[in-house]
Amino acid sequence: MIRRPYTGDLSSDGAMAAGFTFPLSIRIQGLNARGQEFTEDTVLSHISHQGSTFALRNRVNLGERLRLVIDLPEKLSADKDLKLVIKGKVSRVEAADPRAVVQRVAVVFDSKYIIKPEA
Repeated sequence: MIRRPYTGDLSSDGAMAAGFTFPLSIRIQGLNARGQEFTEDTVLSHISHQGSTFALRNRVNLGERLRLVIDLPEKLSADKDLKLVIKGKVSRVEAADPRAVVQRVAVVFDSKYIIKPEA
């Protein structure tokens, strides 16, 4: 199920960081608000060198560290399925709609990224 991407900002002052705003498949891994491990597939909304935004069904707490595994476009490699793996901390969480089951999440990256073939 593809969800509508979150197109919000990454910064606290409302300015959009320069980056890409297009949907890519992404897998989020981490601890939910109850402290339980989760893995959820969703759609990346925005990504820059500072962070990214996406919609999540799992509730997460501010400051929680998440692992993002992003499917890179096939055009980048003719012979392998490439993934971008990066970690970051949740900097913003907001409900997309009070009746919705998804929330908008912004993550600020705190690690170097790794691009690797799918295992």
